Amino acid sequence: MNGQALFPMILMLIVMFGIGIWASRSIRSSTNFLQDYFLGGRSLGGFILAMTMTATYGSASSFIGGPGVAYTQGLGWVLLAMSQVATGYFVLMILGKKFSIMARRYQAVTLVDFLKERYQSKWVVLLSSFSIIVFLFSAMAAQWIGGGRLIESLTGLSYTSALFIFAISVLLYVVIGGFRAVAVTDAVQGAIMFIGTLILLIAVIIAGGGVSNIIDDLYVENPNLITPFGAAGDLSPAFVSSFWILVGVGVVALPQIAVRAMSYKDSKSMHRAIIIGTIVVGFIMLNMHLIGVFARPILPGIDVADKVMPLIALETMPAWLAGIVLAAPMAAIMSTVDSLLLLVSSSVVKDVYLNYIRPNASPKKIKTMSIGVTAILGFIVFLFALDPPNLIIWLNLFAFGGLEAAFIWPIVMGLYWKKGNKYGALASMIVGIGSYIVFDWLKIQPFGMHVVVLPVLLSFVTYVCVSLLKQPAMKSS
Repeated sequence: MNGQALFPMILMLIVMFGIGIWASRSIRSSTNFLQDYFLGGRSLGGFILAMTMTATYGSASSFIGGPGVAYTQGLGWVLLAMSQVATGYFVLMILGKKFSIMARRYQAVTLVDFLKERYQSKWVVLLSSFSIIVFLFSAMAAQWIGGGRLIESLTGLSYTSALFIFAISVLLYVVIGGFRAVAVTDAVQGAIMFIGTLILLIAVIIAGGGVSNIIDDLYVENPNLITPFGAAGDLSPAFVSSFWILVGVGVVALPQIAVRAMSYKDSKSMHRAIIIGTIVVGFIMLNMHLIGVFARPILPGIDVADKVMPLIALETMPAWLAGIVLAAPMAAIMSTVDSLLLLVSSSVVKDVYLNYIRPNASPKKIKTMSIGVTAILGFIVFLFALDPPNLIIWLNLFAFGGLEAAFIWPIVMGLYWKKGNKYGALASMIVGIGSYIVFDWLKIQPFGMHVVVLPVLLSFVTYVCVSLLKQPAMKSS
């Protein structure tokens, strides 16, 4: 067990618990528990909004899985990963003021609330909730695994023990603090990510003898590692460019990101968040993936690529500094886990239980249900994560694709096309989800593009055609 490296991690966890306890006080005195617990009272400023979006999006996939794939694929994966730079810009510009105004008008606390009021359909609500619960389990499992891998590498404990420590840590502060705790801790964690990424990149470059020396070593091992086409030459331009849909434009449809566009205080906060978020995401994504590639000559032959980040930090820096730097991926993982937990919990409590089972539930019952469901979901994901794959990024990308195929057109077209109706939305979701699962299972990738592209196109055509066939449209916004 590396005590010096572990101490900064423990210190960060203590700070997170402190924030959770602070946030829980405002929730206890709240007159609107649901809005405060799941949406932070719609009071986020520009900096916190930018950092909570960055921290939620920058997950175990970005800080553990992404560098792991970059380690195996080379600079081609760095190029692919940079499609994520536009994430915050697209989400806040496309959803922007219109989404926030409509969410306030509908008194929407969740994305499904918005869809419910826009389309006036029980089946849209139930299918939306089902999609969130199913696909986000994959995403949450990826985060749990990333946290377990990180603690395992630092402590020398077994993976199962490390996973248990991580799960308990996250559940404690999410359950007691809700969205306000999540947003504030995300701001702290986002700053840690930014600084930790820079320190680690500098340390890796120094350990490798400079960038030119590292590139020479990569070329000697395999010339493909420094090309856009990957170690085996199988990263085609079509596959790489299709990631602009999966992790660029399509992120607008991810419920955990879209809900942030409901929570800001005013237009000035949104505009500031666009600028800060774009800079921070670009900086973190570029540097984290470069670290994965540059680690290859320094630590060759790592068998589980998801361990690259903790191993290279411990290799290139003093243990105490490695512990501080490794608080960055831990921060990224925790900030994504807490957001996903609240999102799935809100789907169960707000979108299903309060809408269709107990509409007149008392505030005390709602509070008990919210906290209880959040805790139970965390335990279930812990069980899912006990048998991890070698590269968690594929779990995360599978979840991204499924959510985008389900939600992108009901959200975007629901905002901007008055003729869109519940029939088009429901058909679009069924076609999007069904085709995505089938194409992913059968590995159907037309022109070498990522499997998500065709389901997104099919769901768009379905939305438009069915909405036009089923006129007159529902009441427009």
